[in-house]
Amino acid sequence: MQRLLEIYQHREMLINLVAKELRARYKGSFFGFMWTFFNPLFMLIIYTVVFSYFMRIQVENYSMFLFVALLPWNFFQTSMTMGVSSIVTNSNLVKKIYFPREVLPLSVVLSNLVNYVLSLAVLLPALLFFKIELSFNILWFPLVLFFQFLFVYGIVLIVSALNVYFRDLEHITGIVMMAWFFLTPVLYPLKMVPAKVSGLIYLNPMTPFVELYRNIFFYGKQPGLIDLKIVLLVGFLFFFVGEIVFARLQRDFAEEI
Repeated sequence: MQRLLEIYQHREMLINLVAKELRARYKGSFFGFMWTFFNPLFMLIIYTVVFSYFMRIQVENYSMFLFVALLPWNFFQTSMTMGVSSIVTNSNLVKKIYFPREVLPLSVVLSNLVNYVLSLAVLLPALLFFKIELSFNILWFPLVLFFQFLFVYGIVLIVSALNVYFRDLEHITGIVMMAWFFLTPVLYPLKMVPAKVSGLIYLNPMTPFVELYRNIFFYGKQPGLIDLKIVLLVGFLFFFVGEIVFARLQRDFAEEI
């Protein structure tokens, strides 16, 4: 709680870092921040064309089935690939001034969270366009997103701290994320998973999040109580472990960087 209070006291710095991340992402481009909406829109168009005319997957409205899961996956993947180096790339700040170091990975996760939330401006009209009825179960979205934020922030805390001491982790993370993507039911429904590897899929902490987002947006179902308990446990577990690991490792950041 003391660390969280300290982060709150440095909230202006956090807000500035998030704004800097968002500005830097599209700096120098003609459309600027509008790419936040264009990227998911073009992604949706490409997947719709490819999977409607070239690769006929036996799932009704497959492009939306995929899109609903791909957006939260992109939030996770981009946060990981950007967040792993967040301490190292801001070494000047770490060496010169005192502030809670958690602010650096947190700013990366929050900037990607903003992008994900803004992508709903493309997702929701697309669901209506493809005649997928939206239900009141969409109101569960903020709760599931909060638990995913805790999970993503916790794991980014761990990898960003470890990367200070093991710089190869930055390169390893990209390979791990590629394998992790195929072990997450983004491209396929869970019923297609062979029994031999189903254990790996269900042990994957991203699996319940993807399934909950599909239930909320694509199927219009109420999230199951067991699934909600799992994501609650995953979110808080990774958050607390991440805080503990980061607090232990941050003591020698300035010397190691």
